[in-house]
Amino acid sequence: MTESSAPASPTPAGEPPTPFAAAEASVAAGAPVIAGSPAAAGFPAGGPVSALEPWPDTVEWRPVSRSLITVELINRASWVVVLLAGCTAGWVLTEFWAWPAAMAAVLIFAVWRSIVTVRAVKAWGYAERDNDLLVRHGLVIRRLSIVPYARMQFVDVTAGPLERAFHLATVQLHTASAASDAKIPGLPPDEAARLRDRLTALGEDRAEGL
Repeated sequence: MTESSAPASPTPAGEPPTPFAAAEASVAAGAPVIAGSPAAAGFPAGGPVSALEPWPDTVEWRPVSRSLITVELINRASWVVVLLAGCTAGWVLTEFWAWPAAMAAVLIFAVWRSIVTVRAVKAWGYAERDNDLLVRHGLVIRRLSIVPYARMQFVDVTAGPLERAFHLATVQLHTASAASDAKIPGLPPDEAARLRDRLTALGEDRAEGL
């Protein structure tokens, strides 16, 4: 007597196949599921949809403090005031028509950069995994840094005068390769200290295991 296996549940008519159809089909056909493979993680064989957001269902992204927006805008405003003061002095001394145009250009650029700054701060995020730390940022050019704990040499926390005024700090990660260094700005001091201590402990633990 010929044995027959139960067919995989078909996709309802008129509906496109789900992204996990390939993985489900391979499991239903009896293919082994390897730990750490896309099928085990619930992803299709092609991997995550976006290279800049790996494993979006299993990574908990943490945003930086929104107070960083205020710090960045104050820094921007200080430069705008300096430029406007220089243009005003030039206009008073020479009465040349180009100075008011330059002042208007500075104001327009400042408004545009302020909007970009708000969105850029909101784009910052970090996530802690078992073996590495993910840091993402950027608007036009998006960047995702994956820093393995075993490659961390040391972690330091810095805070300028303006950051301290708003109770913020920056965590700087230093690795064996300078190109893979990463930083996380706009963290409350308690979170920055916790992250520094945890990353340092994990780095030492992973380094001993190599």
